[in-house]
Amino acid sequence: MKHLLGLKDVSADEIKNILDTAEIMKKRLDEDIKKFDELKGKSVITVFFENSTRTRLSFELASKYLGANAANITSTGSSVAKGETLIDTVKTINMMAADILVVRHSSSGAPKLVSENVDCSVVNAGDGMNEHPTQALLDMLTIREKKGTISGLKVAIIGDVKHSRVARSNIYGLKKMGAEVVLAGPATLLPSQLEELGVRVYTDVEKAIDGADVVMGLRIQLERQRAGNFPTVREYSKLFGVNEERLRLAKPDAILLHPGPVNRGVSLRAK
Repeated sequence: MKHLLGLKDVSADEIKNILDTAEIMKKRLDEDIKKFDELKGKSVITVFFENSTRTRLSFELASKYLGANAANITSTGSSVAKGETLIDTVKTINMMAADILVVRHSSSGAPKLVSENVDCSVVNAGDGMNEHPTQALLDMLTIREKKGTISGLKVAIIGDVKHSRVARSNIYGLKKMGAEVVLAGPATLLPSQLEELGVRVYTDVEKAIDGADVVMGLRIQLERQRAGNFPTVREYSKLFGVNEERLRLAKPDAILLHPGPVNRGVSLRAK
């Protein structure tokens, strides 16, 4: 692969190869070795047009750990704020001999558009409501590390699925790796035609969590939706929040995941 734009078109073998490589890299970090040569002489530019803490820092640190020359651009600190188009911006970066562009954008399909206008490799760090492949790969790495495998596991994804690019990438990736994926949330936050992806859909959280090996909570993405998808945040939390009582319906050794940021007391709550 020259680009990583999403997991929809990535094969199970390619996902396994990425996870195997990530495992090796993680072991190195656990040994407190933080300087490698795999990307020595390469330049990695993070181009973020949405706010981010974890994703942006992860890419910047990984680039430096692997020996690359790293730089970052944000919308407020770039010529986009002066009216320049996204394509003109990335073409300018491309002319500076960049090797990898890591792109986050509020518009679905933006990283793909970028990849069609540059010579370097493009990594999607989240595009609109489309995909967030690297977060899903991290989730799958965690699942494999904690459970020993992904195949045959039941993974319940709970919350605002409609607006979650993390959920979409996880559905594509987990299904390809042999997991059973079930979704639950308010009917207004469950996109149509999900069954076509081979997942089961519930509006009853308890049914989705029952017997699950992995439970993943999702936050309400208020910035991506209009009002009216649910009465109040308090009622949403009461009916669809993942809490201790509901987690008891999962298997005794089930693990709980959340891509963050976590709105504590809403998507995850004690009781």
